[in-house]
Amino acid sequence: MINRLRPLILIIEDECLISRMYAKKLELDGYDYLTAGNGEEGLKLAQEKLPDLILCDVMMPIKDGISILKDLKADVQTKSIPVIILSNLSKQEYVDEAMELGAVSYLIKSKVLPSEVMKKLKEILTASGAEPLVNN
Repeated sequence: MINRLRPLILIIEDECLISRMYAKKLELDGYDYLTAGNGEEGLKLAQEKLPDLILCDVMMPIKDGISILKDLKADVQTKSIPVIILSNLSKQEYVDEAMELGAVSYLIKSKVLPSEVMKKLKEILTASGAEPLVNN
């Protein structure tokens, strides 16, 4: 983990509205963030910037979230980055596969409020030793 003043969160999400909403929440809660609109861009940013946590959708252009997760966990530089899958795919097989590949959580977009996603994100960051300076 890189020592930063504020935790860096990478949002890999192709739906602009969702990406912007979480970016704003992260900013208000004292986090730095990066966004990627497709899986390939997200993987590249993760490898270059080594964020403290990744929020990742499953269904995306160019490279899907499961492929990203596989690649992240196979890379010595990125394998310890916590990944929260945030998807509308709710079939148990997707959840099981993501968790087996190393995701720390799998949240269904339509079943969780953004505040619940932020609470889970904060719990994971606190457990990993990366906490924001601002706690709301």
